Amino acid sequence: MSNAQMSETVSTGIQMPKPDPAILLKRDQIVAALKEIVPGEGVVDDPTEMKPFETDGFLAYRFMPMAVVLPETTEQVSEVLKYLSKEGVPVIPRGAGTSLAGGAIPQEDAVIVGLSRMIRILDKNYDNRSLTVQAGATNLSISDAVSADGFFYAPDPSSQLACSIGGNIGMNSGGAHCLKYGVTTNNLLGVKMVLIDGTIVDLGGEHLDASGLDLLGVICGSEGQLGIVTEATVRLIAKPAGARPVLFGFDTSEDAGACVADIIGTGIVPVAIEFMDKPAIDICEAFAKAGYPMNVDALLIVEVEGSDEEMDDMLARIVTIAKRHKVKVVKESQSATEAALIWKGRKSAFGATGRIADYICMDGTVPLGQLPYVLNETARIVESYGLRVANVFHAGDGNMHPLILYNINDPVDAQKAEDCGMDLLKLCVDAGGCLTGEHGVGIEKRDLMLYQYTQEDLDQQMAVRAAFDPEWILNPSKVFPFEARGNQRPPSSIPVAESA
Repeated sequence: MSNAQMSETVSTGIQMPKPDPAILLKRDQIVAALKEIVPGEGVVDDPTEMKPFETDGFLAYRFMPMAVVLPETTEQVSEVLKYLSKEGVPVIPRGAGTSLAGGAIPQEDAVIVGLSRMIRILDKNYDNRSLTVQAGATNLSISDAVSADGFFYAPDPSSQLACSIGGNIGMNSGGAHCLKYGVTTNNLLGVKMVLIDGTIVDLGGEHLDASGLDLLGVICGSEGQLGIVTEATVRLIAKPAGARPVLFGFDTSEDAGACVADIIGTGIVPVAIEFMDKPAIDICEAFAKAGYPMNVDALLIVEVEGSDEEMDDMLARIVTIAKRHKVKVVKESQSATEAALIWKGRKSAFGATGRIADYICMDGTVPLGQLPYVLNETARIVESYGLRVANVFHAGDGNMHPLILYNINDPVDAQKAEDCGMDLLKLCVDAGGCLTGEHGVGIEKRDLMLYQYTQEDLDQQMAVRAAFDPEWILNPSKVFPFEARGNQRPPSSIPVAESA
């Protein structure tokens, strides 16, 4: 979820553990110890200066942490975790704070370990087509660092200008181009990670398919609950000979959704297939002046790449399919500038929507064959709540991002939006999909985990989590519902209280 406009109104629907009085009593001692480990300006403990850390991109909820520590090296992270685990202090890993699911929202007795100072690129290896970077570096900075040499890093979330590679690993982020190149887990070769007791481990490396258990696959998408990633080695990809985004306009969302399923069903794999409905088209065009057709109710941005001959052939096949689904407009970009504007409009969708309303951004994923049905049901559900919705999402892999528009300062409206969002996520699960495609579970979807998984399923997941962090110190209030934890739930986290 994301609420575009800042507000002091805080919803009360999410439960968080009551702070441990014993930990709060030791606050001064804990802060002093952290300042010894990370000297200078590496520890923030003034409430005013900690305001930016009390929430993330999930702005409806906020809690003031006990302190914030900003290490610059893996060794400092190790010493911080070693100390905090010994004291039993909850730890909240934080990258850039762009999480839309509340993944970096703290508890009041927790210390945030932020990686925003760890931004150095450590190694480029073009022979192996890999790059090693500190986990606080932004997603876009990786491509910027290798672009002049003809390479790029494929995962490209809309927040790539700001989001960190460590956060991407935590949530297994995707982006518009994940249809062809995959999400973070498909482009991650290795990590350096600090366990809760301060142990530093290396998983994977500059090669494919490391031997042994696929612990790297367990870490990617674990939402900061198994350790803190401090360095990442990622896959670099050579830039294609050319790339061409094309706009396909339809009279209905159902026609556009059916076209997407048909394209993928025939075995064609473009670089990207992005979807916008009429409200999203209007919002993005007003902001970016991208040249989107305004006489359609649904728009697909389909990008192909390769040589001119390859792109022409693939586009001819896609146009043939689109005609079977009553395509109304086909508009190819005619220049690099035009192509950049098309993508500017799409990647500005969340920010552009924030100019006109508060919104909740959902993140469910459905089978492609269910897209027409889910789009139709989404409209029906949102209308039943008396709200509005703008749909903009990664259609090629069925990753839905309906933006539910509402007034965050109206408690009734805010509750309607949250209830509506939960119904949309249940719709995705009922259609054979899942609760999240790339935003993670965090606190936003935590209480729906029992809707998708059985207790036995969650018991297995929690057993893996406990193997890395037996005392549940790392990001302890996220992902798993309190009522599902049973014996896996440490005594210190049993009392829960609604946010105030």
